[in-house]
Amino acid sequence: MTIAGPKIGPNLGPDRWQSVSPAGSLPAELNSFVGRRREIAEVKRLLGEGRLVTLAGVGGVGKSRLALRVAFDLRRAYHDGVWLVELAALESAELLVATVMAALGIQDRASRPSIEVLAAHLRDRRTLVVLDNCEHLLDACAALADRLVRAAPGLRILTTSRQALGVTGEQVLQVPTLAVPEDTEAAETAGDAEAGARADGQTDAVRLFAERARAVLPGFEITDANREAVARVCRRLDGIPLAIELAAVRLRALSVEQLLERLDDRFRLLTTGARTAMPRQQTLRSLIDWSHALCTEQERLLWSRLSVFSGGLDLEAAEQVCSGGGIPPEDVMDLVGGLVDKSVLAREDHRQSVRYRLLETIRQYGRERLRESGEEAELRARHRAYFRDLALRARRGWYGPDQVAWFARLRADHGNLRTALDSALPSGSPGSSPYAPGPDGLRDGLVLTTALCFYWIAAGALREGRVWLARLLAAAPEPTPERAEALCVQARLAVLQSDFEEADTLLRECRELGDALPDPPPAAPVAYVAGLAALMRHDLREAVTLLGEAADGHRAAGEESGVVNALMYLATAHGLLGDDEQAIDRFKECLARCEARHEHWFRSYTLWMFGIETWRQGDPARAIEMEREAIRLKQPFDDRLGVALCVEALAWMTADASAERAATLLGASQESWRAFGGPLFGYLEGYHEAAEAAAREHLGARGFAAAFRKGVELPPGDVPGYATGSEKTGSEKRRSRAPRTGETSPLTRREREIAALVARGMSNKEIAATLVIAQRTAEAHVEHILCKLGFTSRAQIAAWVAGQGDQAGG
Repeated sequence: MTIAGPKIGPNLGPDRWQSVSPAGSLPAELNSFVGRRREIAEVKRLLGEGRLVTLAGVGGVGKSRLALRVAFDLRRAYHDGVWLVELAALESAELLVATVMAALGIQDRASRPSIEVLAAHLRDRRTLVVLDNCEHLLDACAALADRLVRAAPGLRILTTSRQALGVTGEQVLQVPTLAVPEDTEAAETAGDAEAGARADGQTDAVRLFAERARAVLPGFEITDANREAVARVCRRLDGIPLAIELAAVRLRALSVEQLLERLDDRFRLLTTGARTAMPRQQTLRSLIDWSHALCTEQERLLWSRLSVFSGGLDLEAAEQVCSGGGIPPEDVMDLVGGLVDKSVLAREDHRQSVRYRLLETIRQYGRERLRESGEEAELRARHRAYFRDLALRARRGWYGPDQVAWFARLRADHGNLRTALDSALPSGSPGSSPYAPGPDGLRDGLVLTTALCFYWIAAGALREGRVWLARLLAAAPEPTPERAEALCVQARLAVLQSDFEEADTLLRECRELGDALPDPPPAAPVAYVAGLAALMRHDLREAVTLLGEAADGHRAAGEESGVVNALMYLATAHGLLGDDEQAIDRFKECLARCEARHEHWFRSYTLWMFGIETWRQGDPARAIEMEREAIRLKQPFDDRLGVALCVEALAWMTADASAERAATLLGASQESWRAFGGPLFGYLEGYHEAAEAAAREHLGARGFAAAFRKGVELPPGDVPGYATGSEKTGSEKRRSRAPRTGETSPLTRREREIAALVARGMSNKEIAATLVIAQRTAEAHVEHILCKLGFTSRAQIAAWVAGQGDQAGG
């Protein structure tokens, strides 16, 4: 991928121009060109299909450098020349035609208009003209390009701009930032346990940093000691080539670690560009100042307000949070479109919606402007209130047909949820905002994090939920209904991590607070959490009593999800006590209630526990199918806890029929529990020990260890497929079929999986959503696939997958 802003180095003066064809000239490259293989191929394809192609993107992303590389590669295809017209320093639109003519070496002594002279000169020629940096002369460049492509059939025009020209027939390529290493910590918090492996990859951003670092610090290498710091620098700079180059220059005086520490003040730090560069490309701030100046007053105001969002937003959020005070709600959509056109906002297509994202560097610039305006505290409060209300809507809609959609919405806004909770904490609290939110802010925070109870569980983010609740409860000790509910949810999350002592303390305070409040909160949630704790401690009689109270209380209050939640664990307790008939009746009632509401999440947990009861009663085949169906229902949520429970149950159920498979499942389950952060639920330990003993006896110590290790080493994303029988391990595939050709696939397991999704017509965004990985990670995988297979298009990947048959997806 591209590595530098094109003006890092001497000016594009006559002494730099090289003749590269019978006519025409391009500047010599002053440093190496990293990556951009996919983008180069795409630009060439677009130029083959159309006459006018625009490379659009944020400042410093490498549009000019990419255009020059493509132009150089294509120089022999244009026998009348490949010409660069540099427009960055041109302020007057009236001089545009004259500038183009001068760049093409045309002397204008005719009496007719210059545009006619230029058009006549190009009319019968096969020429490629690169118009570089058009954004500040957009209308004039659009008019010129339109006139020339109509007059000259052999002409191709390649433009670079932060905004498309808007000419009929124009084809636009949004130039992305460079791929950066995966943020391991953030990805694991969001439930992506494969992030560690991806974080070690040498992405183009890291390669660029290393090459530019060697230019100022000979002998610089990426080592185990500095790899993570370099990766973090590249992530903090959003993979923007110019920003990475400016940062690498600082290694003259700083270590990588010191550079990383100072990036919070990136606009002051990144000020050392080449003296011969355009002034706006000598510092990161000047570069973004240029983008800011190109926006209308309302667009600038919206840009600053959008900076309160983290990780993206949708149009509804922008309208609710950012309108008012100079921006009517009905204008937000057009203003968002304007910022997208100017490459300030990035548009991201999701399956059923569109989201927008500010690069972190652009966001920080907007945040500075917001602070200068004096609106930051108000905007943070509005942002918090919006996501509080969103979480409440999600809780109301969780038990029903829109459950998966709500989960996806919350997962997409995970960063905003964190930012909203952060803004609820008073100044001085760990992770707090610099603005004091007051009682209303603390109340918002308690309501928000409590409403996210099911999300914390389904997303495998119990630890994070507990951290936010602990901070907010410490900051808001006042006896309020919101505190009582938050204590109950905190106790529930603690029970799920088997932290019973903490849960007992929280429930005790919750009951005492309820007794003291004039309008006490419902008792059923407290009875449910206490009953769940009793079940997990194997105090079955107490569990039956408390869970029965919880079910009755929720039923009286009309809380359908609470009824189902209590009934499924009540059924489990009855089954463990030997009350088989009562257990089955309650399990069936749970399933009927869930099916009536087209609900999946509670249904999956009911099937998990009902499957165990069915197995205990001597029907392992039906029980196994129940567990597999439960896993299939959990997959849209990426419910790692729920999948681990089902995998564990499948290990017990298969121990007699297939000891090796049972041992592999036990290994996979252990890894899931380790990532989850708690021990196996206490009332399940007996089944686990019996299955392990049976598998050890059948396989022997060495055989058990090998099969168990195979499960431990299964990538988390492969565990559901293996457990449900839809995907075998690599060794089982090799035993079950011979390869179709004598060659081994050059792709890794993950790359074959992504190639199969490409063959199904999925975009990189859709692949990322399907596999729950970052879009940049998906893009990097596709790029590696193209490189390994020697292809230039996704269609070639699809054809290769078809030729491989079932091997391609393995």
